[in-house]
Amino acid sequence: MTPPTGKVIGNITISADGYAAGLNQTEERPFGDDGGDGSGGELHAWMFDDPEANQAEVDELAAYSAVIMGRNMFGPVRGEWDRPWNGWWGDDPVFHAPVFVLTHHAREPQPMEGGTTYHFVTSGIESALAQARDAAGGGDVSILGGADTINQYLAAGLIDELRLHVVPLTLGAGARLFEGVPPLALEQVKSRASKSVTHLTYVPVKE
Repeated sequence: MTPPTGKVIGNITISADGYAAGLNQTEERPFGDDGGDGSGGELHAWMFDDPEANQAEVDELAAYSAVIMGRNMFGPVRGEWDRPWNGWWGDDPVFHAPVFVLTHHAREPQPMEGGTTYHFVTSGIESALAQARDAAGGGDVSILGGADTINQYLAAGLIDELRLHVVPLTLGAGARLFEGVPPLALEQVKSRASKSVTHLTYVPVKE
């Protein structure tokens, strides 16, 4: 009997003009010119400033069995791993699940506190997804970003569900969702708005 396979879910917060981060990203300002201090506070305030209104969506963000992210989301280190870097999230990352980081530079897996282990995948997006599915054991795989990583999976037709959290501000430039993605037909299956954000869920229509 074939074991159940969970969904592949793209989940990302974007500005009203479609950007997940602004220009000029640095280690000190991971979200670049985001309308605030670069910490992501402007884009992601909906998670913290109005938790009761957005609790269902915050809970959904944690309802995964494995995670995929790009190296740019993991951190600012480029090229070879020439200095210690274990993500933006400290010794006990928020994921509490296997995390597969897309990179061009090999590195041994990095166990962290709380059940998170970072795995560094140099063999491309399909390999990362296969490894994440295996680790998820039939649970959902969440592709948390950044925008470029989700765009690659969208272009390859590998996302089952896309959850967008659209914040009422504009950035004007930066890392944009759907950049370089061929035209898609999307079926909207869910929408809900609070004062600080509009939550939209789409299913790509596959031929």
